[in-house]
Amino acid sequence: MARIESIRPTRLELLRTRRRIAVAKRGLNLLKLKRSALIAEFFKISREALRLRGDLKARIVRGYEAIRFAEMREGPTRLENISTLLPNVRAAGVSTRNVMGVRTPRVDGGGYAPLPPAALLDLSVPVHESIRHFQGIYRVVLDVAEKENALRRLLLEIEKTKRRASAIENVLIPRLEGTVRYIKFRFDELERDSFSMLKTVKRKMEAEGSAVSA
Repeated sequence: MARIESIRPTRLELLRTRRRIAVAKRGLNLLKLKRSALIAEFFKISREALRLRGDLKARIVRGYEAIRFAEMREGPTRLENISTLLPNVRAAGVSTRNVMGVRTPRVDGGGYAPLPPAALLDLSVPVHESIRHFQGIYRVVLDVAEKENALRRLLLEIEKTKRRASAIENVLIPRLEGTVRYIKFRFDELERDSFSMLKTVKRKMEAEGSAVSA
């Protein structure tokens, strides 16, 4: 921004500066609205993430209990052999969604391929339950990762929006308002100078008129 002393104190400059103040204030209001919406979304996702973490913790506890029961039933060697027959985890896809201009990730798909029917027949109920528990855990882990990543991105955008709003509110608008005050002050000075000059001219004219009449 130009130094205030270099600004020409004209009515056009005064109108231009006032328009910039109006635009800056509208932008500030929009940034504050955006920040409020981002904060609301942040807390909404935070609650979902907290719920998912609690669900994940409970699922892990149940999963390990199922594993211990299956190990007691089948034995560690048999359980290890069964684990080599399990299908690989399918790759998860990642898409995005737009939240107030912030791209947050969405994890699609993923998980385990279904076991062949023949393999299911050979598995005991405890082993089958263990597999079912840990397949559910994998899905919740993906959901938690999705929410945690979204929270980090939203937090960064909230801070960025806060800094921009603060710069407009505490730096730009005060500078523009200072420019308006400076131009009006210069107008007052010019008006005083013009008034003084007119009075001087008037006195000289009156003096000259008196001399002529004498």
